Amino acid sequence: MTLGETHSTLRALAHPLRLRILTMLTTTAMSAAEVAREVGHSQPNISYHLRKLLDASMVEMVEEVPIRGGIAKRYRSTTLDHAAPTASATDAEIWVDPALWRDTVSRARELTHRLHNAAQAPHTPGTVPVRAASMLDMDCR
Repeated sequence: MTLGETHSTLRALAHPLRLRILTMLTTTAMSAAEVAREVGHSQPNISYHLRKLLDASMVEMVEEVPIRGGIAKRYRSTTLDHAAPTASATDAEIWVDPALWRDTVSRARELTHRLHNAAQAPHTPGTVPVRAASMLDMDCR
């Protein structure tokens, strides 16, 4: 990634609403109107932020759907396409079955405990430095 691309990406993520929009588009394509209803903002405001994310190549337009005599453009996040082969990342605002959610949280706890229990002193031969951040949160509206 060039310095210009990095700058564009950071500017796109600098606004908290754009970050939230990006998380919503991780697994589901949505139009500006659909996102606006979900986050409680106006459709023109969401369209503006979607254009910023599109300009930064963080979302892509994946389909056009006819709606009430017009065309709604639906967008999806492209951020998962850029994951390094030695990394895993996700940031998603999605709806899932409660049983799946409980199982996922349990597994995440197991993984973080496993990492903490395996941690060694810095520069120990045979180890590599890693970063791990984990937060799973259920939105209890």
